[in-house]
Amino acid sequence: MKTGNPFRWREVSLFTFAEMLKLPENFVRTIQTPRFWLIVYGLMGLLSAFQLLIATQVDPKEGWPTRYNNYVIFRNSFDHLHQGKDLYTTHPEEHFDYYKYSPSFAALMAPFALLPDWIGLPFWNMLNALLLATALLQLPFLRPNVRAPVLALAFIETLTSLQNAQSNALLAGLIIWTFILLERGKIGLAALLVILSVYIKIFGILTFLLFLFYPQKGRAALWSFGWILLIGLLPLCFVSPDQLLFRYKSWGDLLSWDVGASVGLSVQGWLLTWFQIDAPKNAVLLAGAIFLLLPLVRISFWKNQQYRLLYLAAILIWMVIFNHKAESPTFVIAFSGVLIWAFSQPLSTAQRLLFWVCFVFCSLSPTDLFPSFLRQRYVIPYVLKAVPVILIFGVVIYQLLMSPFLNTLKKEAK
Repeated sequence: MKTGNPFRWREVSLFTFAEMLKLPENFVRTIQTPRFWLIVYGLMGLLSAFQLLIATQVDPKEGWPTRYNNYVIFRNSFDHLHQGKDLYTTHPEEHFDYYKYSPSFAALMAPFALLPDWIGLPFWNMLNALLLATALLQLPFLRPNVRAPVLALAFIETLTSLQNAQSNALLAGLIIWTFILLERGKIGLAALLVILSVYIKIFGILTFLLFLFYPQKGRAALWSFGWILLIGLLPLCFVSPDQLLFRYKSWGDLLSWDVGASVGLSVQGWLLTWFQIDAPKNAVLLAGAIFLLLPLVRISFWKNQQYRLLYLAAILIWMVIFNHKAESPTFVIAFSGVLIWAFSQPLSTAQRLLFWVCFVFCSLSPTDLFPSFLRQRYVIPYVLKAVPVILIFGVVIYQLLMSPFLNTLKKEAK
């Protein structure tokens, strides 16, 4: 691995900008604390929900809210489950698009189904924001004082997900917390979070790869099997076994049908828009799986914390760039991986440049801070939001395969 200077406070533009403006010293010191950003994330969840509620528009033709349609899909899934309706068909009288999550996720949405939207939606967004924020704060980074910059840099991607009332920040938080609990030896709780992530989005199953790095694999398997049964059968509290079996089959059918629907902001989309290569999705997935699994041959480095952090980053990035349905709000998952890559090691000058290019195109390009004509002419047609993330995935895999991992973390900590 090339060595270089690790990230420092002054390399993070937010804090540098605050100092350049000669803002009060107490304020600058405050925004450099993790507690401040934890409060910011809680308020972000609350205010983004109220923004959706206040600015929502009711579709004049169908009658459903158009600003937080995703939350309506999640919330109504419990009612559909409880009322014996098919979860995986259209319900145009209530919302647009399909419900694509498991029957268990629908059962877990029961508390939100009982709440009016003006209470349920803020709780949903706050749950997403705070789970991710606390996970990033608790990660075993190189130094504790990089956690506030990480939350500052993750702010835009998190807000993008919350403004669409999606579950991506929740999923990223579950995966990162799984890693943290494994590091602490909490095998049973880690297995619970993995199973929850799988029942939310099926590609959460990749998180099981992290269990290879830790002892007590037999115990982890037993815990996982127990949680699979318990959470998988949770809908039996509301439906019969035959109905539940039908719903799982219907879920599988929908996922099979959905595979060919689009290419998204993914490796598939990059190959198509840049090189006019319409590669079969299964071939792209297989190639991606090989790249992700190859570093595991370095068994001797499984006990190295930096190796494990980089592999966590690789999993988070992989889940998005090899997802044919990846869209802008999904990138809170991948960008969390990018941040873990950037802040868990010293970076060379070229790597730092790649990180800031990624921040501009991945986080800033969908916002009003980015010139609209550039976004419409280049960023969207050429999937530039995804390209730097794909490049960083390549760098991460290269490092996992080639780096000597000579206790870099311990040396920097000193």
